[in-house]
Amino acid sequence: MASISDFIAQQVKSAAGGIEIPSNIKNQVLGGLSDSILGSLTQTATKAGGVDIVKNLLTGKADVASSPVTALAGNLFNKNVLGKLSLGSALGSSLTGLIPGVLGKLSGFLKDQDGDGDVDINDIIVSLTGKKSGGSSLLGAATSILGGFLKKK
Repeated sequence: MASISDFIAQQVKSAAGGIEIPSNIKNQVLGGLSDSILGSLTQTATKAGGVDIVKNLLTGKADVASSPVTALAGNLFNKNVLGKLSLGSALGSSLTGLIPGVLGKLSGFLKDQDGDGDVDINDIIVSLTGKKSGGSSLLGAATSILGGFLKKK
């Protein structure tokens, strides 16, 4: 199975296919959009109650449009990409508008990844990192996710 970051990148590229993005910054914009979506998932997962929010979103039990993950992804994209590239409000709105659709494609992505018969925090970590973790390395995996996100700032 592809990692969630690869899946997000594929969905972003597909969703943005009909939007005119200047070729000299297209990779930066698409990468920034993917990073913002993944960043919102990882940031949310590290907050109190965030694991349940991410779990409900990735299992299709939460409404994407009203999810705090969607709002955070939009904020991250506006701050880290749109704010630096001055793409104009029309293009910026079109690109930000892709976020709920991409997150919607993640519905059902989260499944029992670690073979223990349920969907839990370990499955979220495996989905976000692509690496299986034992219970003893749960903190290490969570630290890795957060550390990876913070390095991108």
